[in-house]
Order: sequence, then C-alpha cells, then structure tokens
Amino acid sequence: MMTELKSGERLDELQRNGYRIIQNPGRFCFGMDAVLLSGFARVKEGERVLDLGTGTGIIPILLRGKTKGRDFTGLEIQEESADMARRSVELNDLTDSISIVKGDIREAASIFGAASFDAVTCNPPYMTDQHGLKNPELPKAIARHEILCSFEDVARETAKLLKPGGRFYLVHRPFRLAELIMTLGKYKLEPKRMQLVYPYVDREPNMVLLEACRGGRPRMTVEKPLIVYREPGVYTDEIYDIYGY
Repeated sequence: MMTELKSGERLDELQRNGYRIIQNPGRFCFGMDAVLLSGFARVKEGERVLDLGTGTGIIPILLRGKTKGRDFTGLEIQEESADMARRSVELNDLTDSISIVKGDIREAASIFGAASFDAVTCNPPYMTDQHGLKNPELPKAIARHEILCSFEDVARETAKLLKPGGRFYLVHRPFRLAELIMTLGKYKLEPKRMQLVYPYVDREPNMVLLEACRGGRPRMTVEKPLIVYREPGVYTDEIYDIYGY
C-alpha cells in the first residue's frame, strides 16, 4: 500500500515481516527501549494487548510481527503521532489487528472499560523533573518528561485495564526502580520478572525491563543482564536477535 508522507516525515524499515513505520525526527523517533520492550513482553495466542502512550505505534506493530496476539491497540494523546501511527498501520495492512486511539492515559480505563486486556505495555516518560524545559508542550518533551501523565497514572489505569492475572510490561530507568516497584505494589501489580539492560558489559545499567502481574503472588525472577554493545557500533547477538536481523 502506498501512503503519502507529510512534511518532515520519513519511512523506516523495521527489519521484521517487511514492516515499515512513518516517523518525524523533528517530533520523536522510537528508540531501542521500545524494541527491547517488544522483545521482553510475552503475548500469548489470541490475547488482547494495549500499548499506553504508543507514539507512532512502534510497539503494537512489532508485537503483531513477533507474537500470536489477536488484537492490539495503541493509545496516544498527541494527534500528529496518532495520525502517523494510523498511517503506518494502514501501510503495513494491519488494520484488521491493530487500532490506534487518540486519548489520555489518565482516562484509559474509562475509554476501554475495566478488565478488557490480557496484557498492557508502556514505554512511559522517564523524567520527572521539568527543569530546563524551554517549551513543555513540545512533542519530544511530552515523550520524555512526565508532563501529561505520571508513572502513578500509568500504574493506576493499567491495574483497572488488566484482567485478573493479566500482565503489565514496561521499560524505564534504573534510578527510579524503587519507586516503580512501590507504585506497582500500591495498585496490586506484583513484579514478576526484571531484566537490567547495560550499554556495555563494564558499564552500569541504563534501562530496566519489568513484568508485573495483576493480583500475582510475591515472587520475582531476575533474568540475566542484557548487554547492548559488544564494542562500539556492534550489537551483541541478543540484540540482533531482538531486532530480527
């Protein structure tokens, strides 16, 4: 299917199933964190999945390519991003299995209804501090800083959206790990799996992947570390595998 690109947009290959995605570097482009989350999330056959703050739809598109889930939805508050996501879904002929909804994460449960998803994914804004933001309404600022929603908003809505026993998958920064686990616990989202991501084997981790279960029992598995680069510019085998090269 052909699609019209708007000013500033580009078309990127996703290295999986021939999928492509429309992005605008002036607004925001997906990063490795989204790709790693799509590799960490476990979606079973026939499941319904919601991605909160989907941006240009990268996570639903990758999950559709990697899993046997039945139905994927992306929720995005910024109209331009949601529009790019919709056009990418159409470009890849995925309208039968992926839908993009414009809306606010803080109202997600009222938009979709309680206990309506088997799994929820989220690559939320990492930064709480708005210090130094010249214009807090800029698309990149909204994607990176908790301007339009906090992690507590994400956890609260996810707890309502998930079916009992449903799973929540997120990627975040390790410096907020204690707060993340406490907030998840507050909403009865029990952390079950954790994986730390290191840029190089001798550096400290710069990402954390978490799986939590709605109403799960307290027991968490810490998976072996994920190392991104073997040397500058050369990914480890695990990263190539997740990307699908």
